[in-house]
Order: sequence, then structure tokens, then C-alpha cells
Amino acid sequence: MADNRRFPLIPVDKLSAEQRVVYDSIKGGPRAKLASFKAAEPGPLGGPFNMMLRSPEIGNIVQSLGGAIRFKSALPAKLNEFAICITARYWTANYEWHAHCRLALEAGLDPAKAQAVAENRRPDNMDEAEAIVYDFSHELHHTKQVSDANFKRALDCFGERGVFDLIAVNGYYSLVSMVLNVDRVPLPEGAQPALK
Repeated sequence: MADNRRFPLIPVDKLSAEQRVVYDSIKGGPRAKLASFKAAEPGPLGGPFNMMLRSPEIGNIVQSLGGAIRFKSALPAKLNEFAICITARYWTANYEWHAHCRLALEAGLDPAKAQAVAENRRPDNMDEAEAIVYDFSHELHHTKQVSDANFKRALDCFGERGVFDLIAVNGYYSLVSMVLNVDRVPLPEGAQPALK
């Protein structure tokens, strides 16, 4: 796939001192400990992080927030990644989908449920927690609100912290999806867009 990104990758030796703080935070943080994540590899930052380097002070806060949402959420990994996939689908963010659908599947999400989300359909046979995450996230994206019924279901299942963390994962990955879409970050070599 052609690289049409609007923000060229910044070589490591060209980073300013402020950008180097962001780079080191990502390369030395929890993302870099995942073998499947590009931050584990040497070289420039890709994905949304490349664009975050353009505003290092805000970029570092944003990437730190993302680390907390990914690795310190009250939601189990499968549900957190499921919410990310729902958000990627809403924004038609193919790079985000490519990165996080695999993580959702690794965390235990049924591939048929991921495929339904990719096709803009409500998945069949969701367990109660999956249905709550789907209904809450889908409604939040599409109506910009959450009904009393869906709020109560989420509160009863996840508690106050879990509800906030569910809102946070949808909000953070909306920002990431916007960054990826505006920058036109290409999919990795050989990958095909899953979202139409």
C-alpha cells in the first residue's frame, strides 16, 4: 500500500529534545513490551505517535493517557479492545482496526463478532458484558448520548469506574482514529483495508 501520509516519519536522529521525551516514553513504556507492537522495534515512531511528535507537550500527555486506557482499565482486555474496534469501525479507521482487531481476537473475542462489527452489524450471540459494551459504545458514537437503560446496564455490570473507563476508551480512540485518518497512515505492507 502506498505511503500517502501527510506527516513524514521523523528519523530518530532528527528529533528535538522535546520530541525525544515523547519517543523515549513510548519506546520505554508498556507498549514496547508487546512483541507485536511497532514500538518494540528500533527506528522512528509510526502510527498515531508520529503525528503526536509535532506537538510534544500535548503528544506526551495524549500517549500517556492512551497507555493508561490500554493497560490500566477496569475493563478486561477483551472488552476494552472490543470497544476500540467499535470506535475504529465508527471512524472507518483501518489502521486502528488492523492494530486492535488482532488484539481483541488474542484477548478472546470471537472472530465472527469482530466481522459483524467490521460490516456495521450488531454481532449475534454476545455475552452480557459484550452486549453492554457494544450497545453503550455504539449508542454513544451514533447519538452522542447514552440512554438511561444502557447506562444502568453498564453501571450494574462494570461499576462507576468501569463506566468511566468505557467512555474514556471510546473518546481516546476517537482522537486516535481522527489522527490516523487525517494523517492518512498507511496499513502495513500486504494488509488490506477491512473497513468499507
